[in-house]
Amino acid sequence: MTGPSVSSGPAGPRRHVIRWVAGAVLLVLVVVGVVLATRTPQEAAVVSSPLLGRTAPSFAGSDLRTGAPVSLASLRGHYVVVNFFASWCVPCQQEAPRLALFHYQQTHRTGGADMVSIVFHDADVSAKQFLLQHGEIWPAIDDPGGAIATRYGVTGPPSTFVIDPAGRVTAALLGPVTEKELDNFVRAAPVGQSGTADG
Repeated sequence: MTGPSVSSGPAGPRRHVIRWVAGAVLLVLVVVGVVLATRTPQEAAVVSSPLLGRTAPSFAGSDLRTGAPVSLASLRGHYVVVNFFASWCVPCQQEAPRLALFHYQQTHRTGGADMVSIVFHDADVSAKQFLLQHGEIWPAIDDPGGAIATRYGVTGPPSTFVIDPAGRVTAALLGPVTEKELDNFVRAAPVGQSGTADG
């Protein structure tokens, strides 16, 4: 003799709803992941700096890759983009291909801007590997003790400064820059300025 059957009640419909909700949540997560992976990197923020309009602080060092001497003074008469970076900095990794594109564009333009990268609180070997990995072929120098960063008021990477041919700071940016951003600042700088940068 068998006992009375036990009805599953609303369990069946409930399981169906749970599966539907789980599927919807998964779909949302996939869509968000695709958007985050394909979105355009956020542009850097233009920040107020006491250096704006003033002579850029001098610096000098040796290129991490070649050992060649590098100084701000040697770039006098040119626009110069100075970028503080670190291998452990995720936004620096995001901006690296943009910087490489900007450098490529400037090397193919008459009177194009020069670039110098400065290591921010990072080991030389790690910084050098970062540069090689991202194809950054412009000069990069170490900053022992953060002396250069202090003179520029940099508290974290990536931080970027645009310096005009007369050696004055015309823009200070915090966060990952794009080639369009940098190009706009270089093009907006007064034309025909000359002079020397300290260093």
